[in-house]
Amino acid sequence: MATSDLNIENTNIKTATGVTLDDHQKTLVGSVLDLFAGRPSLKKLQLWDDDATFEDPITVAAGRKKYEPQWYGLQTAFSEIERLHHEVTSAGNPIEMDMRTRYVVKGISKEQIIDSKIRIAYDKTSGKITKVEDKWDGQLPDSSFKNALRTLNSVTVPKLVKVPKTDEEDAQKGNQ
Repeated sequence: MATSDLNIENTNIKTATGVTLDDHQKTLVGSVLDLFAGRPSLKKLQLWDDDATFEDPITVAAGRKKYEPQWYGLQTAFSEIERLHHEVTSAGNPIEMDMRTRYVVKGISKEQIIDSKIRIAYDKTSGKITKVEDKWDGQLPDSSFKNALRTLNSVTVPKLVKVPKTDEEDAQKGNQ
């Protein structure tokens, strides 16, 4: 799939001094920035391996059927998502990025600003994303109780959030 077919909105990738991304890395970072902005699409998620994992402090979603609803769920949960800052700090594998995002919860208008350390790992052969970690304040939970809740979330969200099955359904939701 050509990069232009992905309709990536975040193409102005900010990098730290001395950090240079190749074109494929820019595509991966731009698509992940779109996902964090609540702008998922089936095409962007084709950049992910079927067995990839998404982790943040509230979920561990392993496999396409679990991670796709996490991204589509942002549209359901938040009335506003505004990225305040991002900067790629390492062009290795994983790609590392600092990000600050403002979220407003739908219905109650509660605003939350989250500072994240993002890590994007990808398979060098297929080029597909294998893991994305979103460490709030640079950390992921390390207790068995919190990890149990994260696993429960990864099972519950897919039951509540409908992922489009076709590009047409995706477009009807305003994605592409």
